[in-house]
Amino acid sequence: MFVVGGESLIDLVPETRAAGSRRIAHPGGSPYNCAIALSKLGNDTGFLCPISTDAFGDTLLVPLAEAGVAVLIEQRVVAPTTTAEVSFNDKMQASYKFTRGAERAFSRAALLAALPQDLGLYQTGGFCPIEPEDAAIWLEVVDAAIGRGAVISVDVNWRDLLVTDRDGYIGRLNGFLNKAHLIKVSDEDLAHFDPALSIEQHIEGLLARPNCKLVVVTLGEGGSLAFTAQGRGKAEIWSPPVFGDTVGAGDSLMAGILTWLDETGVLKPGALGRLDDAALAKTLRFGAVVAGLNCGQIGCKPPTRQEVDAVLGMP
Repeated sequence: MFVVGGESLIDLVPETRAAGSRRIAHPGGSPYNCAIALSKLGNDTGFLCPISTDAFGDTLLVPLAEAGVAVLIEQRVVAPTTTAEVSFNDKMQASYKFTRGAERAFSRAALLAALPQDLGLYQTGGFCPIEPEDAAIWLEVVDAAIGRGAVISVDVNWRDLLVTDRDGYIGRLNGFLNKAHLIKVSDEDLAHFDPALSIEQHIEGLLARPNCKLVVVTLGEGGSLAFTAQGRGKAEIWSPPVFGDTVGAGDSLMAGILTWLDETGVLKPGALGRLDDAALAKTLRFGAVVAGLNCGQIGCKPPTRQEVDAVLGMP
């Protein structure tokens, strides 16, 4: 099973770009989005996050069920669902204002008890390193996943509005990155670490970490890059016929990359590091189509595997 651990929330998205436009509730959260995208691409997927008993919690459960994602913490919590007020710039790129709640209402015992024994991949990141007490527990989950033989992937998703202690956050995030076999970052994430370094310098440092074999960098409209010790790949974005917005594009791309790596038999620490230029380009292309199809929707609505195959001309 693939398991994604981390936040779920409700994106409160303006109906139009006009001032005072009413907001529409869309299920979201980077780990939540990625879990749904993974399942819709045909992977046996579980989501590790508490869900509230409130109406927004009911809303979150519907897409999980429709996609066939296993909700690993079955007991719902009374804390209110985390929300994110979404706004868009002129390029329809999203920014967020968060009010946190149910996704933090977990215990060490509950998370570890819900983690499956049969575990091929564990993905984390997002909000998990932000608060010290949360990070300590989530790191124990990562260690448990490693003990069960899982590949560890980390999607950074730096949320500057939530980071009140930059040095402390970086220290906690480093704890996650040092355990990861695969790391995904955006160019904006890298700039938060150190804007004076080039992408290549950042990548050199990430690949030098104890376990990292593959790094993926998203560049917004510039597409994506991938790096291993043996190669470098690049893919342009895939543009849908009708554009919606970019909500969940990076999460969908990550799900596509993980799916392709698994299907090609290389989602293993020993194999990831041997990917060459051609293999990395194919991996990113698959992810770009998944992300592009999601961008044809309003809010995060990842594509099915059939929709992706129709674009790529696969049987």
